[in-house]
Amino acid sequence: MDFTMCVPCLLGLESLISDELKRMDISDVKAENGRVYFHGGPEALAKANIGLRCGERILIEAGRFDAMSFDELFERTKALPWEQYIPVNGAFPVKGYSLNSKLFSVSDCQKIIKKAVAERLKQHNPCIQWFEETGALYQIQFSIMKDNVSLCIDTSGQGLHKRGYRPAHRDAPLKETMAASMVKLSRYKGKEDFCDPFCGSGTIPIEAALIARNIAPGINRRFSSMEWPQFDRKIWKDAKEEAVSREYHGDYHITGSDIDPAAIDMAKENARRAGVADIISFETADATKFNSKTDNGIIVTNPPYGERIMEKQEAEELYRGFGKRYLASENWKLYLLSSHTEFERCFGKQADKKRKLYNGMIKCDLFMYYK
Repeated sequence: MDFTMCVPCLLGLESLISDELKRMDISDVKAENGRVYFHGGPEALAKANIGLRCGERILIEAGRFDAMSFDELFERTKALPWEQYIPVNGAFPVKGYSLNSKLFSVSDCQKIIKKAVAERLKQHNPCIQWFEETGALYQIQFSIMKDNVSLCIDTSGQGLHKRGYRPAHRDAPLKETMAASMVKLSRYKGKEDFCDPFCGSGTIPIEAALIARNIAPGINRRFSSMEWPQFDRKIWKDAKEEAVSREYHGDYHITGSDIDPAAIDMAKENARRAGVADIISFETADATKFNSKTDNGIIVTNPPYGERIMEKQEAEELYRGFGKRYLASENWKLYLLSSHTEFERCFGKQADKKRKLYNGMIKCDLFMYYK
C-alpha cells in the first residue's frame, strides 16, 4: 500500500529535505511552505524516518479538505478510511492547530475529529462500542490553515531532531535538524577542516561528523510506527542495514570550542553517545581569540543572539571580537546564524550571501562569507 506522506519542517529548509528524499530514490517529492510531500510504501516511510537529517517528522496524510463548520469537519473526517491505518486496539489521540480559520477552537476540533474517527472505526467493527486504545500509538495530527484541513498520522513518535545523543545540553540549544541543515548549506562533506568556535553542547560539530561519515541520524532510535502490526519488522531491519552499508570511514578534521568548560564536557559526552568522539576535537577557548590552525576550511556556528542568553550589547561586542579574528584569518568560509539585525555592522563586513531561516520561532539569517 502506498501513502501520501508529509515532512513538516522549519521554514527555509524545504529544498534541503526535497534533495534528501530524492537521494533516497523516493518519488513524487513536492515542496510547499513548511512541508515537503512524497509518495511511497512502508519501505519509503522507514527510509525517510531513519535517514532524514533536516525534517521534523514523517506523517501519513489521511486526507485534506475544506471545512467551515463543525458539521463539515465531522462528516469529512468520518468519510476518510481510518480503518486502513488504525487497528481495533490502536491508540489514536488527536492534537493540532488552527490558523486564520473559522474553526479556531483547537479543543473543539480535537473532540470532533476524535469522535468522527471513532464513529468510522465502529462502522467497520460493529461489535465494538468502546475502543480501549491499548495497542500501538497512531497519533492523529490536524492542521487547519485558511479553512483547509489536513489530517495526518504521525509515524515518528518523538521528533526526528531527537537523535538520542543529546540528553545533556546548555540553555537554548540549537535543534539537531537545524544544525544539520546549516552544515548541509555549507556543503561540507568531510573533505575540508571544519570548526565551530561557539559549539555549546556540540550539536553542530556532531552533526558535521555524522554527515562526514554518512551515518543515518535515526540509526539508533525507535519510531512509533515500528510497533504498527501492519508493517513487517523486516522493513526496518532492511532499511537500517542499507543505511549502515552506506557509511564512510576516513580522516576527518572537525573541531569545536566554547568559552565554557562545562559546555565542552557536555559536548564530549554527547559526541561519545553519537559514536563520533574519535573524529571531533573539543577545547575550551574564547571565540574572540579565534586562531585558525590551517589556511582554509569551513566554520559553521551559532553564537548568542542577545536574546535571553546574553544582553544585546554583550552580543555585539562578541560579534566585533570574533569578526576581527575571522577577517584576519586566511581562506576560511563562514556560515553564521544570527537574529541580530545589526550583525553585519558589528561583525565588520557585509555577508556575501544571506539565507532566511527560523531557529524555532526566532527569525534568523544565515550569514555566508566566502572570503
